[in-house]
Amino acid sequence: MQLRATELDAHLARTLAPLYVVHGDEPLLSLEAADAIRARARAAGHSERVVLAAERGFDWGALGAAAASLSLFGDRRIVELRIPSGKPGTDGAAAIQAYCARPPGDTVTIVSLPRLDKAGQGSAWFGALGAAGVVVNVFPVERSRLPEWIAARLARQKQRAAQEALDFIADSVEGNLLAAHQEIQKLALLYPPGELSFDDVREAVLDVARYDVAQLSEAMLAGDRVRLARILASLEGEGEAPPRVLWVMSEDVRAAARLQRAGARPAAELFRELRIWNEARQRLLARAAKRLSPAAVADALEHCARIDRMAKGLAKGDVWDELLALGLRFA
Repeated sequence: MQLRATELDAHLARTLAPLYVVHGDEPLLSLEAADAIRARARAAGHSERVVLAAERGFDWGALGAAAASLSLFGDRRIVELRIPSGKPGTDGAAAIQAYCARPPGDTVTIVSLPRLDKAGQGSAWFGALGAAGVVVNVFPVERSRLPEWIAARLARQKQRAAQEALDFIADSVEGNLLAAHQEIQKLALLYPPGELSFDDVREAVLDVARYDVAQLSEAMLAGDRVRLARILASLEGEGEAPPRVLWVMSEDVRAAARLQRAGARPAAELFRELRIWNEARQRLLARAAKRLSPAAVADALEHCARIDRMAKGLAKGDVWDELLALGLRFA
C-alpha cells in the first residue's frame, strides 16, 4: 500500500499496520511522519522500542535477532530500522526480505529511507517492504504550495497572515522546511493568536532559504525571473561551483532546442531519450520550448558556450553575472 505523507493521519485514525516505510528526502516531514506512527503505536500499547541504524559496519544479523527475540517485559514493541544511505547491500537486502517474510508478532516496524531512485524502488527488498506494510511517500513542498503549507502551520497555533506575509515567509524559508518550522514556532512565541501583520512577520522571520540547482532549473523554465535571481545569488553566496550551475542551465537550453526541432515526433519518446522522467519537469520544458523562439534558444546556446570559456579562463568576464544574464534571457 502506498500513501502520501498528507494522507497518513487519516490512515492512522482508522488502523495501524504492522510495518511502515517512510521514504523521502524532506527531513522535517519524514521526522513528523515517523513521530505520528510512533505515537499511534504507543497509544495501541507498543511501549518498548528498539532502534537499529544501518550505517557502515552494521551487523544485519541484528535485524533477524530483533525479529526472533521476545520483548524483555512481554510488551508490544516498536522496531525502527534506519538506512541513511538507502542501500542495504546484499546482506541487508537478504535480511530485509527474510524479516518481511516472517514479521514478528506484536511489533510495529518503521523503516526510514531517503528518496530512492528508480532502480532502488524496483529492487526486491523494497518490494518486500511494500508488500508487508505501508509505504509513506514524503515529497518536498513545492514552491507554489509553500504559502498554503505555512498558513496551515500557522493555523495550528491559532495564527493567520495575509497573502503578502505568507509569500514573504515562503521566500525567506524556501528549501529549508526545518528552518521554516522553527520560524513559524517563533511567531507563536513572539505574538498572540490572531492576525499577524506584515511588519510583525518581516521583523521576526530570518532569511534562511536554501536553494539547489534543481530549483534554479525550475525557476528558469517557469519564467520566474525574480525567483531565478534570488536562487542564483544564494548559490553564489553558498559557494556553489559555477561549472555545475552552467551545466544544469545548459542542459535545459539544449533540451528546449531538441523539443523545438522534434516537429511532430512524440514528446514522450524524446523525453525518454533525454532521460527526463519527472513529469513536472517535462511540462515546464514543453512550455518553455513553446514560449521561446528558436532564435532565442540558439542565442542562449551560444551564450552558454561563452560562459563556459569564461569559467575555464579562456575569456574575460564575470561568470556569475553572465549566468544571471543567461537565466533572465531564457526566462
